[in-house]
Amino acid sequence: MGSYIIGNAGLYYCSYRLSLLGWNAMPTSRNAKGIDVLAYNTKASKIIGIQVKSLSKRAPVPLGKSIENVIGDFWVIVNNLAENPRFYILLPEEIKSLAHRGEKDSRISYWLQPREYEKSGYLEAWSRIGFGHATL
Repeated sequence: MGSYIIGNAGLYYCSYRLSLLGWNAMPTSRNAKGIDVLAYNTKASKIIGIQVKSLSKRAPVPLGKSIENVIGDFWVIVNNLAENPRFYILLPEEIKSLAHRGEKDSRISYWLQPREYEKSGYLEAWSRIGFGHATL
């Protein structure tokens, strides 16, 4: 599968999971800078922005040239998307503190290694986001 298809699959799978939690989840424009999913609760009293990173296999998450670009209220990392999707829910502050700084040919890049995001406290931790409704 191409990276664009993997990205879309992760985005829509994340939106599906948020919908099951009672959130009105709306993917934003693809390839636009910023959050990937905007979600609001059923009373429209709470709005959250989510960054989704989709990976076809177990791999590091590219974060770009600066960790200052880490935005949103939550980050959802989904790996093994093609076989057995596994979701990891992190806060932007956690992403920043766990990021690995790399340098190659005088260029700096940041990555989040699997050993950092695959911790049990993040795995399927949808409760960190909570419910968008009072009861299901």
